[in-house]
Amino acid sequence: MLNKVEMTKQEQLNKELYEKMFAEQERYRDFLLSMPPTEMLDHAYAYTIREDILLSLEYNDLSVNQCRALLKSQHPLRDIFTKWENSESPHMETIRNMTECTANEKLRAEFKRSLHEER
Repeated sequence: MLNKVEMTKQEQLNKELYEKMFAEQERYRDFLLSMPPTEMLDHAYAYTIREDILLSLEYNDLSVNQCRALLKSQHPLRDIFTKWENSESPHMETIRNMTECTANEKLRAEFKRSLHEER
């Protein structure tokens, strides 16, 4: 358990890291906005995931040592995104499951309508 001084330091470092990464994302956004729309779309996935990374920092504090390690990086957000991009993720499986779930719900609704219409 962290004492008050350690907690304050942790909060301060998390805030500093968030602000650094937020500024990095703003520069990335400006870079995207300078592109033609078709090129911008090529980066939509990266932009969205980077936004999710920032969102996760708003709700989950890192340890003092983790913050310090990331603050040493010139581009911590890019580093985390690169790690994400090169990792195995259940993302596509989740999308497939939601597609099947939605299709099944529509089939059930259609079946119920057909039963109701037969009466």
